[in-house]
Amino acid sequence: MTFDSRKPGALPPAFLSRETSSFMDFLSAQAPHLLPAERHLPPARGDFQAPHGTTVIAATYADGVLVAGDRRVTSGNLIAHREYDKVFPADEHSAVAIAGTAGLAVELVKLLQLELQHHEKIEGTPLSLDGKANRLTKMVRDNLGMAMQGMAVVPLFAGYDLNKGRGRVFSYDVTGNRSEESGFATTGSGSVHARGSLKKLYREGMPEGDIVTAVVQALYDAADEDSATGGPDLTRRLFPLVALVTEDGYRRLGQEEVAAVARAVVEGRHTAPDGPRAPVL
Repeated sequence: MTFDSRKPGALPPAFLSRETSSFMDFLSAQAPHLLPAERHLPPARGDFQAPHGTTVIAATYADGVLVAGDRRVTSGNLIAHREYDKVFPADEHSAVAIAGTAGLAVELVKLLQLELQHHEKIEGTPLSLDGKANRLTKMVRDNLGMAMQGMAVVPLFAGYDLNKGRGRVFSYDVTGNRSEESGFATTGSGSVHARGSLKKLYREGMPEGDIVTAVVQALYDAADEDSATGGPDLTRRLFPLVALVTEDGYRRLGQEEVAAVARAVVEGRHTAPDGPRAPVL
């Protein structure tokens, strides 16, 4: 039985071609109007404020890489959401954390997930970690028009490199420029404060328990200085999202695991409001 593309309901020939393993390239050729970068925004009227996600962190540790974020989303000077997810699996061995315009950022993550799935199905093998980071580079760069209108998306990308046997972290700017970071990276409105905190607390090759505590400390410091970053909320039982990517794959820590660390951090701040100090060498 032969396939006849002229039959009603049959897929067009382009859908059966193996010209590219990139879903983005396929969509650009067949339906470019569906890509976020091809949208044309109406002129803003009044004081328009899109909801923005804030502080996220990625850091390497002994077994791989950690990705974490606070839960707050703001719209101007208002809290738009208190328990927003900013950390997502990109695929089995990589993760992405988002800061910037919340709606566009989540859409970018979904597109990246689909891009990586599509490549693996077409080629029969996943992209290398560098290849995944490069695909995200193009997506961020394609959003530059939106960024120039005040709707920037600035993610962090991290994963376990199966070829090199270690975790790696990549940061981006709004133009799509990609940099591999040594140790850790932060982005979002509270990133300066989180980075300053990690400079005191981070050590290369930290065990899992220590790196989780250090990152929760850093997010606490960010929330202490930046009103757009949400700290641990013991009353509402809202705590940072923390995910680990190792040779065994992506794993998000359970709420109770993170809650125990966050409570210990808050308790420690009762006696040391500015947090732990790095040991004097």
